[in-house]
Amino acid sequence: MKTAVPCYYHLDVEVSPERVGQVSRILAAHLRHWDLENLVDPVCRGTELLLRAIDEHATDKRTSIEMWWNGQHLITAVGEDDRDLRPDQDLRGCLTQIAATSDGWGCCASDTGSKIIWFSRRARSGERVPLVPTAPAPSLRHVRQVPREMPVAALAAPADPVEAAR
Repeated sequence: MKTAVPCYYHLDVEVSPERVGQVSRILAAHLRHWDLENLVDPVCRGTELLLRAIDEHATDKRTSIEMWWNGQHLITAVGEDDRDLRPDQDLRGCLTQIAATSDGWGCCASDTGSKIIWFSRRARSGERVPLVPTAPAPSLRHVRQVPREMPVAALAAPADPVEAAR
């Protein structure tokens, strides 16, 4: 069963060949903790592709990795600060593979000038979990009778006899 509780994870890492495998194991552990076992392979594979491409092409190896789970989609984002790295040229092969294996992907710039490459995966589950619990329906064992009508004339009579004479 998939958890409907939103989850978030952030990791800052200096990319190197030996760190790529470590990061992959860390992300896999979080996905298993969130009960998203079926997303471990595609998410770790996509993240490894990005980290290896950043390690190969970037001069600034500092990256940030974030994962968001909203109950239906998992979004993974890798941000890097190298201003000389061009995703449309340096990361073209990597982005082609990510586009082929993800439900959605994109690249954008942040306010600080870093580039963020993200991809999303839907959790395929046979059982849907509602995000908001439904309120229980009330049930009564005994039916109550509708109150009898009261005569309206008693309620409509004027309170002041002077007012009634006018």
